Amino acid sequence: MTDALLALTTCPDEAAASALSRSLVESGLAACVSRLPLTASVYRWRGAVVEEAEVLLLVKTTRARWPDLAARLPSLHPYEVPELLALPVAEGLPAYLAWLAEATVTEPGP
Repeated sequence: MTDALLALTTCPDEAAASALSRSLVESGLAACVSRLPLTASVYRWRGAVVEEAEVLLLVKTTRARWPDLAARLPSLHPYEVPELLALPVAEGLPAYLAWLAEATVTEPGP
């Protein structure tokens, strides 16, 4: 088991996904965010079943940054109740995991 986490969230469109991705990386809450466009989500919301196109974000972060990510994401996200799930990373290339840890700092450099 590593200290790395893969967090998942969705956005309503590419513009929101791009802005959220950039903010998370610039603030050091994520080392990298990959955007997967044209995901279709079916979910229950306020008593109705809804189907909408969304952009899926794969957020690479660490356990140390998770509390700050979970606290900050709702204020950056356009949804009233944003999805944010974290999955532990069991294994990874040591060089990538070291880079991920370095890139998710409390005070990112220039």
